Amino acid sequence: MLPAGEIGEPPVTPCCSENGDQKKNLKEKSDISIAALVENEQVCEGTDNGDLPSCVSAFIEKEVGNDLKSLKKLDKLIEQMTENKMQLEEQVLTVSSEIPKRIHTALKKAEESKQFLNQFLEQETHLFSSINSHLLTAQPWMEDLGAMINQIEEIERHLAYLKWISQIEELSDNIQQYLMTNNVPEAASTLVFMAELDIKLQESSCTHLLGFMRATVKFWHKILKDKLTRQGIYPYFTPEWYLAQVLLWIGNHTQFLDEKIQPILDKVGSSVNARLEFSRGLMMLILEKLAADIPCLLYDDNLFCHLVDEVLLFEKELHSVHGYPSTFANCMHILSEETCFQRWLTVERKFALQKMDSMLSSEAAWISQYKDITDVDEMKVPDCAETFMTLLLVITDRYKNLPTASRKLQFLELQKDLVDDFRIRLTQVMKEETRASLGFRYCAILNAVNYISAVLADWADNVFFLQLQQAALEVFAENNTLSKLQLGQLASMESSVFDDMINLLERLKHDMLTRQVDHVFREVKDAAKLYKKERWLSLPSQSEQAVMSLSSSACPLLLTLRDRLLQLEQQLCFSLFKVFWQMLVEKLDIYIYQEIILANHFNEGGAAQLHFDMTRNLFPLFSHYCKRPENYFKHVKEACILLNLNVGSALLLRDVLQSTSGQPPATAALNEVGIYKLAQQDVEILLNLRTNWPNTGK
Repeated sequence: MLPAGEIGEPPVTPCCSENGDQKKNLKEKSDISIAALVENEQVCEGTDNGDLPSCVSAFIEKEVGNDLKSLKKLDKLIEQMTENKMQLEEQVLTVSSEIPKRIHTALKKAEESKQFLNQFLEQETHLFSSINSHLLTAQPWMEDLGAMINQIEEIERHLAYLKWISQIEELSDNIQQYLMTNNVPEAASTLVFMAELDIKLQESSCTHLLGFMRATVKFWHKILKDKLTRQGIYPYFTPEWYLAQVLLWIGNHTQFLDEKIQPILDKVGSSVNARLEFSRGLMMLILEKLAADIPCLLYDDNLFCHLVDEVLLFEKELHSVHGYPSTFANCMHILSEETCFQRWLTVERKFALQKMDSMLSSEAAWISQYKDITDVDEMKVPDCAETFMTLLLVITDRYKNLPTASRKLQFLELQKDLVDDFRIRLTQVMKEETRASLGFRYCAILNAVNYISAVLADWADNVFFLQLQQAALEVFAENNTLSKLQLGQLASMESSVFDDMINLLERLKHDMLTRQVDHVFREVKDAAKLYKKERWLSLPSQSEQAVMSLSSSACPLLLTLRDRLLQLEQQLCFSLFKVFWQMLVEKLDIYIYQEIILANHFNEGGAAQLHFDMTRNLFPLFSHYCKRPENYFKHVKEACILLNLNVGSALLLRDVLQSTSGQPPATAALNEVGIYKLAQQDVEILLNLRTNWPNTGK
């Protein structure tokens, strides 16, 4: 029998290490024990009170019962129970030995957790201290940053205020532009948008901005209302119907006045010309009508420009066809009044600038209209330059009949401003083409500059501009705006009214030509690298060669030169190309003389080869442009002469130079062999470059 305290204790899984068979037997025994215990539990639960004696009685009753024969099972039961007891004791011992280990492990983990917690607490304390220190350090920065943020917010408010003002002014300018071009619908739409902004601003506390917006809206509302009212009550007359009508009346009444009225006036001895008086009377009506119409058209550019055009055509026909004297009152006096004249200048400038924009942006801007007509296209003038000069000529025709010289001078200043503006535009386009200084467009710009400069120089000798020069001289003398030298130059006609513009154009032309010459010269130098390294000291003499031929190393140099000359001859006008090739030859002459001739020594064959290359190949490249191209290569030509003198002449010349240094005989001796450009020292250097001197024992 098991002790009462041990019945019902659940078995604890042993933790000791066992082999597989032991674990299997132990598991089987444990299962039997558990089954027995469970059965005992069930037996005990079947008793009334479930106490230990009752459980034991119930167990014996169940196992033995009333059958005495079953008593023989008692030994087996006792043995089984004893074994179960031992197993349970073993399990209790095992559990008892395992619990301290688990407790030790748990305590160890708790200790580790405590250490980690202490570390975390230390870190938290350090971090808290660091944060407090950082906050203390950053506090002044925070205060400064707060002040800066406040300033930024204040500036942003000011900026927003200024943006509102800028928007109001922009809308105001747009309305003005629309009204000046008679675009009333767009002006009204812009005013509506401005009024909507005014409504949005009503909640703002910026009272001055609100007042400015409201005043601007009211101002343009009144202007627009007055304009619409005036158009409804007093529509514009067509500034060509009544001018044409007056010319018609004059033409229709000429015969009647000459044949019927003029004889009566002549009969009574009157000096009055009936036809002219009739014309003058009608002119007074025209002047009254223009005086009434011009204020209404003053701020409409298109209508005002149309009015000026019609008046100028009217004046031209009145004077040329009907013989109206220029001393009589005419429409030019109305156009010369200050307000009208300043408006005329403004409109003339505006439309001229628009025309310039159009001509420069045209696809044919840089193409000559006469490119297929050789006789006409000598100057190769691009379309934009010719159109521009035509524009200036038209402006001259429009203002040349103004009654006073001061008004004409103001128009002359306008023309000079337009020329300068066009020059600046050409310069800007030229800078875009600088990398292609030999290209078609760059050459077209250069032709345009040359053409404008030439035309202005021709205009300077025109009688009309000479008269303006005299008038300008009187104005400058009164205002003391020029020095006595400048006044003297103007008075003596040494300078002209266009000199400033011509000088600027000539400077631009020279800069562009110089850039082209430098470009070609760089290419020529690159092509001449092999020619510079030619072995002039060891070339065979002329007698050793059947036929002289061009040095192979000179071919790249001459081909490059030939191609560029042909290209620019086709793209530049004759006068520009002439300046170009002469500038190029001047640099080329110095380059060959200094970099090739003076940098080498020459035997008889080398000197003969150099002479052949220069005189039979290089110089003839320019024979198409002048009769004696060698005269432009003075250094090279004379160097070739000295290097190819026969030995006797060379010895004699050297002796003369050494014996009569700086004396006239030396100059005469040099001239005798064809040396005029080179100095005596240069001649001596060149003679020393010869290697074919005879052995004199020195």
